[in-house]
Amino acid sequence: MSDSLIPFGPVTFITGTKGGRYPYCHSLYIEEAGVLIDPASNLEELQLISQSKKAETIWLSHWHEDHIMYLNLFEELPIWMHEADAPPMADLNTFIDWYIYPDPAYEKMREEWGQMMVEMFNYKPRKISRYLSDGEVIDLGSVTVEVIHCPGHSPGSLSFYFREPQVLFLGDTDLTPFGPWYGDLYSDIDEICQTVERLRKIPAKVWLTSHEQGVFESDPGSMWDDFLRVIDVREEKLLAFLKEPRTIAEIAGHWIVYGKPKQPLEMFALMEEISMQKHLDRLIRKNIVGLDGDRYRLV
Repeated sequence: MSDSLIPFGPVTFITGTKGGRYPYCHSLYIEEAGVLIDPASNLEELQLISQSKKAETIWLSHWHEDHIMYLNLFEELPIWMHEADAPPMADLNTFIDWYIYPDPAYEKMREEWGQMMVEMFNYKPRKISRYLSDGEVIDLGSVTVEVIHCPGHSPGSLSFYFREPQVLFLGDTDLTPFGPWYGDLYSDIDEICQTVERLRKIPAKVWLTSHEQGVFESDPGSMWDDFLRVIDVREEKLLAFLKEPRTIAEIAGHWIVYGKPKQPLEMFALMEEISMQKHLDRLIRKNIVGLDGDRYRLV
């Protein structure tokens, strides 16, 4: 067996290129049932699966491009995912709409993003064959899997709990030191917090994630708290920066999420701004921050 493949009973973990770091992820494959989850891991391994003709269904944990990059290898197969994440899969303009503000100032970025999606991520519009819903249990033969709706990272993010081997696939609740990512227009910080608290209570023995370390064969323990703590740390840095009133441009330029400017600069600057806007909206709801004109200030 390839070093890229790690079996957990009938569930095979396919290690992604670059350790599953963006623009790749880790995949799962249940060969007996022909189910392949998130085909964006290792091109060589996924080509072998495609050539074997054993894959019958593609499941997607969510809509992001780093989980669909090699979907083009399986064009004939039906796709199952949560209904809330289906719209970007059907139309490239909608895909871009979920990332980038509908503003003429971003027209060039929208064009560049669309070109990248086609050339780098092999994007093609796809119709979803079946919607997966929270709590449904699917019999895959040698294993049953419980579908868990985990909104926050995206509206329709899913986790999968394989009951017999007690393997929990966490998707992009990936427990990395970077912490939660909520840089598109429809992600939600509070829902991410609720998702983490739900997932940590599931009685798993193995935890699999979409990125980086990927495999946890003992309880992640404090890593759950560390993952959520990143949100609090970002908020603390934001509040410290707001000792003087600031515009959203000034706040985004402080690079609280990413730490420093990253390339391509315009895209990362937008994701930084969107992330900070979510924090600001959250703090306004808590009456900790207010808005005067175009400047945010402490209440």
